[in-house]
Amino acid sequence: MKRFNTTGSCNPERHYMVNTEKCFKVVESMINSGEYFTINRARQYGKTTTLNMIRRKLSDRYLIIQTSFEGVGDNPFKTELSFVQMFASLVGDVLQHQNKGEDLSSFWNPEKIHDFKELGVTISQFCKAYHLPVVILIDEVDKSSDNQTFIGFIGLLRDLYLKRDQYGVDSTFHSVVLAGVYDIKNLKLKLRPDAEKKYNSPWNIAADFNVDMTFHPEEIAEMLQDYENEHHTGFDVKKMGEEIYKYTSGYPYLVSAICKLIDEQLDCDWTEKGVVKAVKIIVQGNNTLMDDLSKNLENYPEFREFMFSVAVNGISYAFTLLNPMVSMGNMFSYIKNKDGRVTIHNLVFEEALFLYFTVDYAIKNHDKMAPFQSTYIQNGRLNMEYVLERFAQLMHEEYRERTESFLEKEGRLLFLTFLKPIINGIGFYYVEPQTRDNRRMDLVVNYDRQEFIVELKIWRGDKYEQTGREQLSEYLAIRGMDEGYLLTYDFSKNKQEMEPQWHEVNGKRIFEAVV
Repeated sequence: MKRFNTTGSCNPERHYMVNTEKCFKVVESMINSGEYFTINRARQYGKTTTLNMIRRKLSDRYLIIQTSFEGVGDNPFKTELSFVQMFASLVGDVLQHQNKGEDLSSFWNPEKIHDFKELGVTISQFCKAYHLPVVILIDEVDKSSDNQTFIGFIGLLRDLYLKRDQYGVDSTFHSVVLAGVYDIKNLKLKLRPDAEKKYNSPWNIAADFNVDMTFHPEEIAEMLQDYENEHHTGFDVKKMGEEIYKYTSGYPYLVSAICKLIDEQLDCDWTEKGVVKAVKIIVQGNNTLMDDLSKNLENYPEFREFMFSVAVNGISYAFTLLNPMVSMGNMFSYIKNKDGRVTIHNLVFEEALFLYFTVDYAIKNHDKMAPFQSTYIQNGRLNMEYVLERFAQLMHEEYRERTESFLEKEGRLLFLTFLKPIINGIGFYYVEPQTRDNRRMDLVVNYDRQEFIVELKIWRGDKYEQTGREQLSEYLAIRGMDEGYLLTYDFSKNKQEMEPQWHEVNGKRIFEAVV
């Protein structure tokens, strides 16, 4: 019986898999055209699985040499000699394993290759001697890519590529496919002892890899149908495909992780509630994807501030890869381009970012937050009115000396930090992307099949306040809800003293608290 897989590459004979034939057709076309390119995608995005698929499906037309820089260590990248001998050894080992190296082993004798020039001659002689076009696949290519030796290797491939027209297409590799998180077209290199940094790469001959590797709802449903055909649990595979996509935006690892958790740890709870439980387990961090998220936020302070401003404060930036922070977030797939603006890639990452920042803040301010952990759940229902009342009280008693700049930066984080332990384990919240800006942010809170809309906004005068209530009433109408909640931050010197209260707006009830 098959299973869902989240470790290593996937095999269709042993694992439930999304049908990626459409994606593969594009990759196949690029290889047929003799393109050199990099599959640069975030961690656990299906890169290795794609390389394995190339080898399985195209080995009848090409000699596929599939290898990886994973596990080779740093020493082979220290000198030109050590690198070329390491590379020759990797290729020779692959050919011997495939039983295709019996008459070609002399080409790849590491002891006979001492520099890039000799490696280039070896590649040319080998490709001319073999009766099929040769395609080389190198995984984890960015493991040691920030040094001059690797750049020398890329330069060699580029030189051989440019000479194909002069010496014939069989004078070098027909196609080269590299895979890694970082796009080696634009490596941030540290090539000199004085730590001078520059953007540079001879990989400018490579074709752009514009292939959608995310899983779409109908593709997820097709995979779930394969599962359902074996298990006969009776759940609605189409609805569940849409639900999983809602939280993951098709991020391959997250799709498989949710399915695996539901199947193996959550008693096959193929419901919306089961998906939320799986997401809660994922964002707790016992996996490499969440570990990477934490490390990247800790290791890059400027990037951390950027992600904080997007995730917590809802600042809307134009999406441009010319900006280093946007480029980094896109490379890790923490953000994506939505109508030309930066938005968090998926609800799982949004929950993980909220958790990261709120826990960090709670630890640093536990003396202020702890006294307000009261009972907000009554008969299994979340009392959102009471939540806002108590939060307003917290702000009045513990943050009387707050400054405008403090609230502008920390105000929303304070509320999220306050709300998180109340709904933790059962509830889930996320920001509606279309309302994510530095003036207004609609928070959708789900708690055990209850849904609450909480708008967080900044006071800009009485007229603006009424407009905000009307906007919220319109949004409630769109979602078919009768009640909503408005939390207004007043930064003005003449702060409005207002007790939390209900308002009737366009036939909707809105509970507002001003802090």
